[in-house]
Amino acid sequence: MHSPVLAIRHTPLVAVYGTLKRGLRNHHWLAGADFIGADTLRHVTLYDLGHCPGAKAEPSHGIDVELYRVDAQGLRNLDQLEDYRVRAPRNGTYDRIIHHTAFGPAWLYLYNLDVTGCPAIRTGGWPSTS
Repeated sequence: MHSPVLAIRHTPLVAVYGTLKRGLRNHHWLAGADFIGADTLRHVTLYDLGHCPGAKAEPSHGIDVELYRVDAQGLRNLDQLEDYRVRAPRNGTYDRIIHHTAFGPAWLYLYNLDVTGCPAIRTGGWPSTS
């Protein structure tokens, strides 16, 4: 359980893998955030939910992410978008965990709901690039 203010003390970085990436429909939620770089995560698998992807902590061949430096308000906004619930993370649509990246630890939103029947993306990114 990490409020945005406490979370930013742990790390100001957030890794995004779906509609928040540059050129996609929710990138405006990162207005004011600094782009740090791109990385490939091998301990995350994406599931194509149709309108967006959901990530699960599962091995993959490498999922493309973008990293941004955000402030507490920026993380608060992302928490709202992703339905992350500070007091009950497992009850929201997404949980927020720290994942190790080439740029250091970063927050990553993991999908809490069932992905049965959703196509897995284990290489590249969303929309599927493989």
